[in-house]
Amino acid sequence: MKRAVITGLGALTPIGNNAATFWERLSAGKSGAATITKFDPSRFRTQFAGEIKGFNAQDLLDKGDIRKSDPFTQYAMVAADEAIKDSGLDFSSMDPFDTGVIFGSGQGGMQTFEEQVKEYTQGGFNPRFSPYFVPKLIANMAAGMISIKYGLMGINYTTVSACSTSNTAIMDALNYIRLGKAKMIITGGAEAPITEASVGGFCAMKAMSTRNDDPATASRPFDVERDGFVMGEGAGALVLEEYEHAKARGAHIYAEVVGASMTADAYHMTATHPEGLGALRAMQLALEDAGLNATQVDYLNAHATSTPVGDLSEIAAITKLFGSDPSHLHISATKSMTGHLLGAAGAIEAIACILSIKYGVVPPTINTTTLDPTIPAGMQIITGQAIEKKVKVAMSNTFGFGGHNGIVVFREVV
Repeated sequence: MKRAVITGLGALTPIGNNAATFWERLSAGKSGAATITKFDPSRFRTQFAGEIKGFNAQDLLDKGDIRKSDPFTQYAMVAADEAIKDSGLDFSSMDPFDTGVIFGSGQGGMQTFEEQVKEYTQGGFNPRFSPYFVPKLIANMAAGMISIKYGLMGINYTTVSACSTSNTAIMDALNYIRLGKAKMIITGGAEAPITEASVGGFCAMKAMSTRNDDPATASRPFDVERDGFVMGEGAGALVLEEYEHAKARGAHIYAEVVGASMTADAYHMTATHPEGLGALRAMQLALEDAGLNATQVDYLNAHATSTPVGDLSEIAAITKLFGSDPSHLHISATKSMTGHLLGAAGAIEAIACILSIKYGVVPPTINTTTLDPTIPAGMQIITGQAIEKKVKVAMSNTFGFGGHNGIVVFREVV
């Protein structure tokens, strides 16, 4: 089995439009939540989200690509471009069939769908759809557009597993490289869900926080007063590369992807299993895949969306695996700063794990002032400020509607 390492990172998030700024603000505990500007949110229960700031696609992409793509694809292309440049890859020296893209999105072109259906109804149901309607809408187009731009002719597809989407993509990329089916794969996820239809749908489910008077403190994972998640948008991209190939070209290596797994709760359409059984098994399998045990995990980036039920079911799974007083393990919930990027969440949280290994810093959970009293006292959930800590192994948890559980484990290269 080949080894897969990370040689490039790219991020476009509510707290930073590149990986360096994202990490700087994540470590500093900055919130990206604010009142929605993309449309008038005054009619909605929730009127805020984690929007990308200062993003202008025209500054970064060709006009033709913008015209033919939904914002989620644009976000993916920008993050992928940063990751590729960061990796220093020279595709002209590689067999294009050794290169691939596995890039996920939970919702795909939601904005395109919403705009086109509005035009259809407002135009007297006259079917004058854009010829780009379907290409802009379908979730695989981000992977397709990335491959077209760089001439990557190998494995190419998307993953869709709700909020586990990005971790599914990373896991698949890991396994294709392990099997020798690719030398390099660009992977990650992108989401552009801040639209009237998407926000309205989640509002109807009563899944999101309604702290409209103070959006910056609305996402408060594990806090006794948490009241729902904060929606976010953006993309995260990682260059996964076969270890010997990366070493031969003298690439900078951030970390190694050593294990991953997926399970299903088989319990409920939207709720996680209350005892965390699927999450527990997924974490166990990911560690088995990595050849590690629970005592070797230094940092856990929790899925922790700030929902009343979801946070505690994850804690139940963590307690079963690591015990109620794991002195070696530090936990944080970075969605407290970024909001929940749905299908892109796992990608930017993977970057958080990778950079925690690089810099020896565990980012904080902000806004959490009083931990839920049912959480074991020995759980070291980092609140308020980041801490310095040698991180050799980091685990990223993601759980999605439909009962999807996706776990990825990263390790410093040895």
